[in-house]
Amino acid sequence: MLDGLWRYRTFIASMVRREFQARYLGSALGSLWSVLNPLAMIFIYTVIFGQVMRARLPGVEDGTSYGIFLCAGLLPWNMFVETLQRGTNVFVDQGNLLKKMTFPRASLPIIVVASALVNFAIIFGLLLFVMLVLGRFPGWPLLGLVPLLFLQQMIAVGIGVGLGVLNVFFRDVGQAVGILLQFWFWFTPIIYPLSILGERLQFLVRLNPMTAFVDAYQGILLYDRSPDWLSFLPHLVLACLALALGRKIFRRLAGEMTDYL
Repeated sequence: MLDGLWRYRTFIASMVRREFQARYLGSALGSLWSVLNPLAMIFIYTVIFGQVMRARLPGVEDGTSYGIFLCAGLLPWNMFVETLQRGTNVFVDQGNLLKKMTFPRASLPIIVVASALVNFAIIFGLLLFVMLVLGRFPGWPLLGLVPLLFLQQMIAVGIGVGLGVLNVFFRDVGQAVGILLQFWFWFTPIIYPLSILGERLQFLVRLNPMTAFVDAYQGILLYDRSPDWLSFLPHLVLACLALALGRKIFRRLAGEMTDYL
């Protein structure tokens, strides 16, 4: 499978570039919107929430802390959701391409992951620039984001591929994922600190695998704190299981997909 993907690396790169260009096709400012949109979002979170609405974290009076807290959890979460949701629909959305062209079908999830990574890199780069201007640029713990994001995306790809194949045969899967992700968002401490919940709720929310990721991102960007790597061993097991299951479903049903598209 890896050999096939490598041979089609030019195709994958061109599809990622095409998706990015298509998003701003016909607009006067073109790809400049890829900077303006996330910049506006970061401005709202850091300035409007922190300075105008005076949102504060418990025990922290710094006016920019809540905005950074929010961005630290929300940006990686958005990449996770984009990978999972687009992965669930990618085989259906690219049905015509699958029927007309011969290429490794596994390249479609790779294109989804690469596109999500490009979008994340733009907006996260802008966040780091804003933090640099505010004098809040994190130190060495920032490097810990790389393995964490890689692990997070392993889980998203594994689940996304498995659900993506199933969605070809049962179209309700794609609709159900959208609803489940809404509940999953509010069950993850992205816009609220875990400490404001009662002990019983904290226990339940900690069972959510995304809670540890979000807590680690917020710890790195807000408190310059390195993650507790041993606590991510269960996530590594989960990521391997998700990838193995997604691969098994893909290999079992990929040959029949075009008949249902």
